[in-house]
Amino acid sequence: MYLDPDQPWYHGSPFELTMLFEGSTITQKNELARIFSHKPTVVSMSDDGQIKHNGTVRGYLYTVTERIEVDDVIPHPHTTMPPGDEWITTRELRVQLHHQTEIIPEERFTDMELSLLQEHPGE
Repeated sequence: MYLDPDQPWYHGSPFELTMLFEGSTITQKNELARIFSHKPTVVSMSDDGQIKHNGTVRGYLYTVTERIEVDDVIPHPHTTMPPGDEWITTRELRVQLHHQTEIIPEERFTDMELSLLQEHPGE
């Protein structure tokens, strides 16, 4: 799995932070981190890259302020995202607030979509 240490890393959270604990999830995809700032329990990415979720809270998008090297992260072992999209930190990392996030209604699953997804996972 490839990661580019020269590209920014992001973390989305519903909480105000200055530091991430070891074991936190980070990504180089700011839109994915923004989605996770809404604390969803279900996230799905379509083949064309559109992300939908069931998150319900406003949140915060953070930028990691330290350089990330290969030993600083491991691939997320239980991700449903494409390989390389989600990583777990192996050490604490400082973060800086990028911006506060708002839920975009078009990105949220409808009740019908969520019901179908739960009836037919993986389809």
